[in-house]
Amino acid sequence: MSDQTPRRASGGRTTGRAAGRKGPTKGERTRATILDSATELFSRSGFHAVSLRDIAAHAGLTHAGLLHHFPGKEDVLIKVLGRRDRADAAMLFGPGTDERPEMLLDATVRIVHRNMRTPGMVGLYVKISGEAADPEHPAHDYFVQRYRLLRERLTKAFSELFARPDPPLHHDAGIVAGQFLALMDGLQTQWLLEPEAVDMHASVVAFLRQLGLTLELSAEPAPPTPATSGPGAPGPGPADPSPPAKEPHDTDRP
Repeated sequence: MSDQTPRRASGGRTTGRAAGRKGPTKGERTRATILDSATELFSRSGFHAVSLRDIAAHAGLTHAGLLHHFPGKEDVLIKVLGRRDRADAAMLFGPGTDERPEMLLDATVRIVHRNMRTPGMVGLYVKISGEAADPEHPAHDYFVQRYRLLRERLTKAFSELFARPDPPLHHDAGIVAGQFLALMDGLQTQWLLEPEAVDMHASVVAFLRQLGLTLELSAEPAPPTPATSGPGAPGPGPADPSPPAKEPHDTDRP
């Protein structure tokens, strides 16, 4: 019998490769539920105040059941952070962004626009990035690499865009890249505190205009981030940092 030939299992079900794969497996759905629960809890309370038992209970699992899918809380955190970053990286660093730096800035503006619809993820990044300033925090290296990559890519993009006009725009591209990231981070905090008073999208667009750049910026937000894990889902962020392995699992409270 050929390996490609469908085989009939008891009850008439088709098994083997010909049956094909339909949707995520039970394990993938469970991991997605765990990451969704961790996202909500981390964004509400931060990393240190949440235990694996808290996440398991929120996801409707036992502590042992969660450990079957993730070896520890640090691994869960990195997967949560990376899930959205991987999707965003496809927009920010996809084909054409090296040759057309305006595509990188347009994608960034669209992501800021989308973030105004996802307060949970914005809150998570604000809270965890603040905690991660501590070199001992499990996400410290993750954020160091993330910001380093973004500064490098934005510096290159701004440098090329500033050189286009005649005469060129006299800005320090590296300083502007840092200012751009600081603007977006600061806007996120203000927006979380008083969302009705802060328009992150309009503020970022105004900053770019004030630099003297003539860009065609989309008025549409970026598409929603996929909320499931599994094959094809976002992993670690643009810099693909590997999480440090300090503990095999979490003791009830960190």
